Amino acid sequence: MEERTPSASGRRAAGQLEAAALAVLQSAGTPLTPAQVRDALESDLAYTTVVTILSRLHAKGVLTRLRAGRAYSYTPVADEPGLAARRMRGVLDAEADREAVLARFVSGLSTADEQVLRRMLAGQQNEGAG
Repeated sequence: MEERTPSASGRRAAGQLEAAALAVLQSAGTPLTPAQVRDALESDLAYTTVVTILSRLHAKGVLTRLRAGRAYSYTPVADEPGLAARRMRGVLDAEADREAVLARFVSGLSTADEQVLRRMLAGQQNEGAG
């Protein structure tokens, strides 16, 4: 897998900036404005760059936003496990043969992860029977 590093110009990939901004919002536990996110990133990013990053994350459905004066304040729609689950669902939704994708995914699980999945599925079946 290719490692993303700053380019020769010192610029970081958009994915890295999005991940950093999302990490700031996750750890804040409260909605933040672009200026607050920029300050927390402790970088020399332009305010407009941070606004663009947050707007993209909002468009992807990762953040919600509320009007805060002339700006918006942003907050994640889910915690980190919830966001990972959303990404997994997105990948699954993009495939035509869901059953094949799920079968390949499950066959690649470690024994421990497979046991966790079995316990979770058994718990859901028990809840539905009650």
